[in-house]
Amino acid sequence: MIDNKTIEDLSIKIRELAENSPIEDLKNNIHALLRGALTKMELVSREEFDIQTEVLRKTREKLNILEKKLAELEEKAK
Repeated sequence: MIDNKTIEDLSIKIRELAENSPIEDLKNNIHALLRGALTKMELVSREEFDIQTEVLRKTREKLNILEKKLAELEEKAK
């Protein structure tokens, strides 16, 4: 989640750029600024999120199977 401080800092930097730069430079600077801010937030693409979700689902399935096997072995050991 984006915190208020990050948004405020971003807003201030955009205003400073608007006051001190020609329009074309402003466009390039805003793009670089936003890219940097998004990188700092460590966002992932939807594709990467979906891949990791599937990995987690498979891992949970394997864990459930192993937990059942362990319970069976513990029951047999009694």
